[in-house]
Amino acid sequence: MTKTKEQLLNVLGQFQLAEKVVSAEPFGNGHINDTLKVTNEKGEIKYVLQRINHLIFTNVDMLQNNIHTVTSHIRKKLEAKGENDIDRKVLTFLPTKEGKLYYFDGDSYWRVCLFIPGSKSYEEVTPELSYEAGKAFGDFQSMLADIPEGTLGETIPNFHNMEFRLQQFHDAIKANAANRLDEVKDIVDEVEKRAEAMCIQERLYREGKLKKRTNHCDTKVNNMMFDAATDKVLCVIDLDTVMPGFVLSDIGDFIRTGANTGAEDDENPDNVEVNLEIFKAYTRGYMETARSFLTPQEIKLLPYGGRLLTYMQTVRFLTDYINGDTYYKIHSPKHNLIRTKAQFKLLQSLEAHATEMDGFMNQWL
Repeated sequence: MTKTKEQLLNVLGQFQLAEKVVSAEPFGNGHINDTLKVTNEKGEIKYVLQRINHLIFTNVDMLQNNIHTVTSHIRKKLEAKGENDIDRKVLTFLPTKEGKLYYFDGDSYWRVCLFIPGSKSYEEVTPELSYEAGKAFGDFQSMLADIPEGTLGETIPNFHNMEFRLQQFHDAIKANAANRLDEVKDIVDEVEKRAEAMCIQERLYREGKLKKRTNHCDTKVNNMMFDAATDKVLCVIDLDTVMPGFVLSDIGDFIRTGANTGAEDDENPDNVEVNLEIFKAYTRGYMETARSFLTPQEIKLLPYGGRLLTYMQTVRFLTDYINGDTYYKIHSPKHNLIRTKAQFKLLQSLEAHATEMDGFMNQWL
């Protein structure tokens, strides 16, 4: 539902804002929540207003409690280190006039945070930015490493649970709802061949050999704000998927998205392979800040995280194609199949370079 300017200003009026605001206009290119920049009478951007997509984040209470817990924890760590300019180094969400973490207007859920002045974000991935991203996400995890297990909820249950994703895949095969199984038999066989080996983290967790950590779970270079003057990372943003999981998720998702020489839905598989310089740069940055809390088991498995997350996304795209395209937005009838093949090609490239990538971690063991 589209809101009028008056309705948006009414929503903003429910929050504890420090000054009068006059407009809220679309901002950024996020795919899940609706994001608006909020300006004062001088035309300065002061706040960011977001409508939360409660079809994806069905438990808004849990979502906002997670974010409040995480940002408060980081703020205390920054204060203890004597950092200055803290409002630019961690997101600051404002309560409603009733002291709540969000406002419900009868049909939508809203939240407001301070706009970070003098900041910018990047979309492209270079070795230099990858190194900075690795440092930032490692530091983010390091600051949150002492949050007790059980404090945060899963905002998207089983989000990076490989056993769960394979169960969905097998359910799709059994139903064959769109009659597409014969068409994809070869790639189904490839997925099945790797299934047992790709469930290592769940097995190790059950055996007490792998811990759950607080993860970001969406580690893309555009999910951090850089200082426009120094080009150094100010803070990590987009905290909706911050939840318990395994450290493999945060390095794995960056490798899958940032170290891919092609597009996620590249129609030409020849374009797709792993960029090892991006992998090495991110890993160097990550280990610089995350080394203090990682176990040897976790360090050894980090490159496997790239293979795991790429395999997982292959399975998810293929599952959706077999189901008849019920989850992901598609732009052509074969879009999910194209995505599947592109992800599988990246997986094959990661497998081909596995020995080199695994060996790269030895310097930290």
